[in-house]
Amino acid sequence: MPIHTLSIDSPLGTWTLHATPTHLTRLTPGHTNKPSPDRGAAPAVLNDAAERLAVYLAGQPVSFDDLPLAPAGTPFQQRVWAALRQIPRGQTRTYGRLARELGQPTAARAVGAANARNPIPVLIPCHRVIAATGKLQGFALGLDLKQKLLDLEQAPARARQSPLLPV
Repeated sequence: MPIHTLSIDSPLGTWTLHATPTHLTRLTPGHTNKPSPDRGAAPAVLNDAAERLAVYLAGQPVSFDDLPLAPAGTPFQQRVWAALRQIPRGQTRTYGRLARELGQPTAARAVGAANARNPIPVLIPCHRVIAATGKLQGFALGLDLKQKLLDLEQAPARARQSPLLPV
C-alpha cells in the first residue's frame, strides 16, 4: 500500500504526516525527503490531518478523535495509545496512573516504553504523560517540545480563567 506524505510548517517547527490512502500512520518532525507516490492525489485523511494539526500547533482547540489512525505496534502499545487518546487537552496523567487504568498497576515502565514508541505523537498525545513527581520526563522529541505542547494546550484554559480587565 503506498504511503503518502505531506509536510506543514508551524510555530513549533515543520512536521511531516504519513498516511495510507485511508489512515494516518506516522507524524515526524521535519521535512521528509521521500516524495508521495502521486503529489496530486493526497488522500483526504492526510489533508484533513494536516489542516487540524496546523490549527492545533497555532494554539487553537481542535479534535483529533475521529481521525482514522493506524499506528503500527504491539497489542500492549495499542492499548496504551488508545488510553493516551482519552486524556483531555490541557490535562496530564502519570505513567503509573495510566498503568492502573489499563489494569496493570506495575506496568508504569512498560507504559513509558510504549509512549516512547508512539509513531503519531501529538495526535496520540504522549506529551500529556508526566512523572509521578509532576516533572516532565521521557519525550522522544525532547522535553523542550513537550513543555511547549503542554503550554500550548493550557494557554486557552489560563486565558479563560484570567479576570476581565476594566474597559
